Amino acid sequence: MRRACLWLLGLLVLVPGCEPATSHSRPLSAQEALSPGDFVGLIERISEEGGYFDTDNLISNETGYLNVLDALERTGASGGAYIGVGPDQNYSYVAALRPEIVFISDVRRDNQLHHLLLKALIERAPTRIEFLAALHGLEPPAEPAAWTVRSVDDIVAWVDSASVQRGVLDGAAAGVALARVGEEVERTIRAYGLGLSADDFDTIHRFHRTFAAAGMSLRFTTFGRPPRPYYPTYRQLTLETDADGDQASYLASADRYAVVRELHLANRIIPVVGDLAGAHALREIGRVLEEFGVRLTGVYASNVEFYLWQARTFERWLDNLAALPGAEDAVLIRSYFPNAGGGHPSAIPGYYATQSLQPVAVLLRGGFSSYRDVVTRDVLPLR
Repeated sequence: MRRACLWLLGLLVLVPGCEPATSHSRPLSAQEALSPGDFVGLIERISEEGGYFDTDNLISNETGYLNVLDALERTGASGGAYIGVGPDQNYSYVAALRPEIVFISDVRRDNQLHHLLLKALIERAPTRIEFLAALHGLEPPAEPAAWTVRSVDDIVAWVDSASVQRGVLDGAAAGVALARVGEEVERTIRAYGLGLSADDFDTIHRFHRTFAAAGMSLRFTTFGRPPRPYYPTYRQLTLETDADGDQASYLASADRYAVVRELHLANRIIPVVGDLAGAHALREIGRVLEEFGVRLTGVYASNVEFYLWQARTFERWLDNLAALPGAEDAVLIRSYFPNAGGGHPSAIPGYYATQSLQPVAVLLRGGFSSYRDVVTRDVLPLR
């Protein structure tokens, strides 16, 4: 009965323009670039109407987001398709899993615009230091290629120093690099052919100015809620380590950054607007994966399930997940905050939020008695 109701609901929300722009009857090669037309077609085909959540979502608030990476490696999961929500935290999981295609599906349309900004910046930046310089409105150092083998600590220190030096300049001089990069970013995004509005570009430029103004000290921001002392800075997130103490963000090494950049250059990181429990987006991603001959490998759901459980739409999320090809073999990365129900068996001292790893097959068995049951049942050990 539940599946029949969801099918009928899906029919109600389908509108002209949601049909596939193209159909792929052959497997997607790990090296194959999608055309700009395919990239835009997939965004338009998959996306739903946007919703609201009370955060800016420019960076994560999950300090220990990398604590799952060692356990993720032990699962042997790699390749295939990855689906995630939220900001560039996803890129660190992508760098570890090395999928063939990525979908960032978030209910906030602003999240899609944020990823378009990141895509444009990463595409124009062969090195990590050029990316971070452009993100923060800075002129890159001379011979940026020489920084390829430098540590992420050195790169962050350079960004911090350059931001301080810019701060002593007069306003006009300080904004030259940001204005130049901003113009390049807008031209790049316009060339994708998405038909964004003037308001959309205002939002993209506002995000860019926010990174430039705050530098590596940018923090996660909420609206209508006070800031929390455990909210990390962008500096902390970039320098964060996995459970074994190794730096492991996508900016920790040139190789990790290259995984993400190559996917962007191939138009295979697709930012869409979609609710995990919605009637259209995830189901359409499933159809796309079937057409491409790609199976789901990894999912990052942050703590979205907490809100789905509260809204009594959690079962719809499970139905959507079950419809994705290969879901039973995939792994789910989740964030859990103790205010949702106490401690967590995967908690690591020193971190407020807990990152955990769970086989999707566990979720698909269902029968959960509580949200806490959802987040603790048969989770994989992190160490």
